[in-house]
Amino acid sequence: MKVKSALIGNILTRTTGYLETVSSHSAQPYRGCSLGRSLCGVGCYVRHNHYLTRGQEWGTFLEARENAGESYLENCRAESRWARKHRGSFSIFLSSSTEPFVPQESRCGVTRALLSAMAEAPPDALIIQTHSHLVLDHLCQLQALGERCVLRVQVSIETDREELPGLPAFFSSIDSRFDAARRLREAGIETVVTVSPLLPIRDEEVFFERIAECADAVVLDHFIGGDGSPSGSRTRRTPLPAKMESLHPGSTELSYRDRMVELARRRLPGRVGVGIDGFAGRYLPD
Repeated sequence: MKVKSALIGNILTRTTGYLETVSSHSAQPYRGCSLGRSLCGVGCYVRHNHYLTRGQEWGTFLEARENAGESYLENCRAESRWARKHRGSFSIFLSSSTEPFVPQESRCGVTRALLSAMAEAPPDALIIQTHSHLVLDHLCQLQALGERCVLRVQVSIETDREELPGLPAFFSSIDSRFDAARRLREAGIETVVTVSPLLPIRDEEVFFERIAECADAVVLDHFIGGDGSPSGSRTRRTPLPAKMESLHPGSTELSYRDRMVELARRRLPGRVGVGIDGFAGRYLPD
């Protein structure tokens, strides 16, 4: 893993495309992701983004944007004016192209500095997306932020299987992420479990019951339409679909997602989102 520091001009990127209805901006404290060689990295759509990878293998590099906090404070006033005029509110998605709580964060401190800057000049809303139990290292920061803006933390738990044979392991265990969701919710933070991308689930009833006990809502997203290509063609170039089919035939089709959505609705009525609507906090009716 190559880790280096870099400076960024503006940490706030105005959203387009997939995220445009979710938030006005996205923020990436890192370029690259040290979780890229774990299981979540196999199906990560960012691995196909040549602008971000610059020809490097996903999971082999991490660029710490060491001035992320300063950049936010320098740019947030102008960006918030633009957002409130053109999008109705100044909202940030952290992060769409990296994991904000990589293990290197403990020494780089980029996400910590960015969250501190946001506490000083809060957005209207902040959505945090993570695959990592290390989000709990920032619990006090998140509680303070939650008092200054609308805050939602989305913890990705794709399956109840700790491993898919033939693929790398998860960085954070299933249990550790369920525990993170539970502790975030107990701390008064709105917490959503994102089953994204949906992988074959062994015990479906228990899985969604467990989510209902630790989260305010659940979002289900399939790699079809969720990897940035309408038919899931990007993910189909990876080993993931074949492993999914070997564990549960039909799990690579949207019909599997739809069946899981109906199971989730029984456990979490009015608190189930699908695809981009779910990431934006728009849930299906009871």
